[in-house]
Amino acid sequence: MEESVKKEMDLGIVRISDEVVGVIAALATTEINGIVGMSAGPVGGITQILAGKKNLSKGVKVTVGENSATIDLHVVVEYGVKIPDTALKVQENVKKAVETMTGLTVSAVNIHVQNVIIHKNEEPDAVENA
Repeated sequence: MEESVKKEMDLGIVRISDEVVGVIAALATTEINGIVGMSAGPVGGITQILAGKKNLSKGVKVTVGENSATIDLHVVVEYGVKIPDTALKVQENVKKAVETMTGLTVSAVNIHVQNVIIHKNEEPDAVENA
């Protein structure tokens, strides 16, 4: 398997690495409401909440063929969201972003929900403020 996608152009060759596709997929994933972050997967077991640009490809596995890619995403969702609806939005957004930016055809975007995060209410209750 190649480490990068090669496209021969009139002026030369353009190579897109699997890691670049992974970063694009991770960024497109975190744009969706209800996604808290990415997970290192079942083996790592440690949840990586995305803050800044560190480890953007954690929780993303990309398999690139000649002209297509399969992407596996290990995500952490917020408690209370409809997981199937959120997963569909992620699939659509990732497919659109990767295809637009790389020219690859995305054959599958597989979502693996690894964890659910419950946000504690940090604001005091309205009764305490009265």
